[in-house]
Amino acid sequence: MTRTFTGKWISDPSYHFKSPASPVPMAFRRRFTLKHEASLEIFATAMGVFDLWLDGRRMNDEYFSPGFTDYSTQLQYVRYEVKDLPAGDHELMAIVAGGWAVGRTTHVDNTTKSKSKLSADRQAFLCDAVIRYTDGTGETIGTDERYEVTEEGPWRFADFYDGETYDARISFDEVSWRPAAPETLRVKPKLYERYGLPVTAHERFTPVSCTEAPSGELILDFGQNMAGVVDFTVRGRAGQEIVIRHAEALEKGELYVQNLRSAKQTLTYICVNGGQRFSPRFTYMGFRYIGIRGVAKEDISVSAAAVYSDLETIGGFRCSNEDLNRLQQNLCRSGKSNFVDIPTDCPQRDERQGWTGDIALFAPTACFNFDMRLFLKKWLRDMKSEQGPLGSIPFVIPARKGITPRITTSCWGDSCILVPWALYQSEGDEDVLREMYPVMKKYMADVKRWAALSLPIYGSPHILKLPFQFGDWCAPYGNVQEWLKRGPWVGTAYYFRALRIMSEIAGILGKEKDRKSFQILSEKVRAAYRKVFTDGEGRLKEEFQTGYVLALAFGIAEGEERRAAAERLSALIRENGGHLNTGFTATPFILFALCDAGLTEEAYELLLKDSAPSWVCQVRRGATTMWEQWESIEEDGSIRETSLNHYAYGAVGEFFYKRICGLEMKEPGYRRFVVRPVPGGGLSYAECEHRCPYGLIRVRWEQAEDRFTLKVSVPKGTVCEAALPDGRTCTLSEGDHVLC
Repeated sequence: MTRTFTGKWISDPSYHFKSPASPVPMAFRRRFTLKHEASLEIFATAMGVFDLWLDGRRMNDEYFSPGFTDYSTQLQYVRYEVKDLPAGDHELMAIVAGGWAVGRTTHVDNTTKSKSKLSADRQAFLCDAVIRYTDGTGETIGTDERYEVTEEGPWRFADFYDGETYDARISFDEVSWRPAAPETLRVKPKLYERYGLPVTAHERFTPVSCTEAPSGELILDFGQNMAGVVDFTVRGRAGQEIVIRHAEALEKGELYVQNLRSAKQTLTYICVNGGQRFSPRFTYMGFRYIGIRGVAKEDISVSAAAVYSDLETIGGFRCSNEDLNRLQQNLCRSGKSNFVDIPTDCPQRDERQGWTGDIALFAPTACFNFDMRLFLKKWLRDMKSEQGPLGSIPFVIPARKGITPRITTSCWGDSCILVPWALYQSEGDEDVLREMYPVMKKYMADVKRWAALSLPIYGSPHILKLPFQFGDWCAPYGNVQEWLKRGPWVGTAYYFRALRIMSEIAGILGKEKDRKSFQILSEKVRAAYRKVFTDGEGRLKEEFQTGYVLALAFGIAEGEERRAAAERLSALIRENGGHLNTGFTATPFILFALCDAGLTEEAYELLLKDSAPSWVCQVRRGATTMWEQWESIEEDGSIRETSLNHYAYGAVGEFFYKRICGLEMKEPGYRRFVVRPVPGGGLSYAECEHRCPYGLIRVRWEQAEDRFTLKVSVPKGTVCEAALPDGRTCTLSEGDHVLC
């Protein structure tokens, strides 16, 4: 829903600050008088992020309104309602920090170069307060010159990367206010009532230990890495300064902050006399540990709250192996930590941007565990608005204007297809495909154009090397340059996969001509991959695990070639000491590639491998979230300067649900689904549940000696095709079923 505001954008034109700094939070206030009791409906938005206060009490529980969007095209506003507001004098106040629109952000090339003011020169506020009296009359108070503004309030600093500074000694009643003035924005977004999910506080954590670092800093461990904020009560004295730093790990008893790069993740709180309580409002941190200075241990009590978008959990997994249970918890926690209004890559360092490749890989796992509809549809709306004129997709969305590369590249760009496809499969809603189809088709035309430029290099117009490919990104071997060299294999495999999915989507939408075109082109790409990269019998001319994984998982290798490719993949794993050697683009599929080729025990051995590189090794080394790289913490406890909260490798969860438990959608939304468990790895039981649009599906199998038992709960309106490991099959309708 759009709205035409009575108010106009206001700011403080006398306030200036230099990039790349973040601005001092701005406060706006408007005093008004009600002649008698009334209700109040408030519509508010900002360039920046805001909290709204009425008569000294904060009205909103959510964080970072109005949210992160492509501010050049669309901006959300938020609606609040107050009933039975008494007659008399009242005060409406908004605190507006820089946030994503005005605050500091960084490049996406692993440098610490920063910019601010990407969408506005300073914060601005827009609000309508609609008063409705009990006698049926009313009025609207819009933002105008009758508002006052100040930068002298208690919030002295707020920045997503660097933290927040609050001076409790400062009262808004004692600072200087000046008239606000109209502000002309550099961007002209359309205004829509919030269509995404609010960011809210969720699970609460208390410290599991409290120690003193060699430096004297008080160290609290919350036992769980997270994206969130601390909440503390303290007995202090006026002017006492408390500094709280945040980190994901400890090294030699001190906070490890090197992986934060330029981000400071620091709270500074200046006390008044007596007891007081504080929690930041305009920043969030990625942390498990905090370090406190400036207060005695006995004078402060601290808890932490996980902060992420208001997602509902709709799925779960458990089994007899506690390492896998921990892994499921870790991938869910990493998902939550990186679902802060947009799907970020990490919640701690000076990045926190909406990388497209990460969510392209994790979307199926996310859609199994969480209701992702509103969250991802909001993000896709920005993708649609930020697509390049020829079809390219930015590496991160929302794009950071003047910073974010917009290049057609496999997997990352394929997110315009893979994310809507995951939503469609989970929900059965064709609208998301219909809405994104023009974006997908335009993107694929650009992929085709770039592939054609490879003709002089490979003798084929169907190999995707140009303009840039991430290749075997973050693989355990080599370095960045070696990962990038794998680009042609990875790019071409993903090109084939995208064409196959596009053919299906076109068929669903009744676009028969497009369906045939995509299908024909996919076969040409398959043939090119086989000719250029293989010996024609399933073996790669240049062997590496990712090349085989993608050929198997995406269906490029067929028949006898498929068998040969699976054998070579298995051999490469054995030659690597039983370890995987794959990066971002192949790791989600390696277990499927083995299992679906009949190498079930090899798949389980790889899944349960407890030495690096492996998923279980991360768990054994104390991970409570997924890591960016396989050995972010090495065997000797040393830490690499990488994120300890990256969800991409958590895409392994899809194997838990689809193969270990055997639950797989056959018709979108699970109207028809199959349960075909693939037991192994010494597991005695495994179970999962997923709430589909028709109701709750439950699957549990148990293995006791030679007896296998399968339990399935089938929701009303759905049909299940069940298959036992011995080959027996049956069709199940609504109800609870036990098969032996």
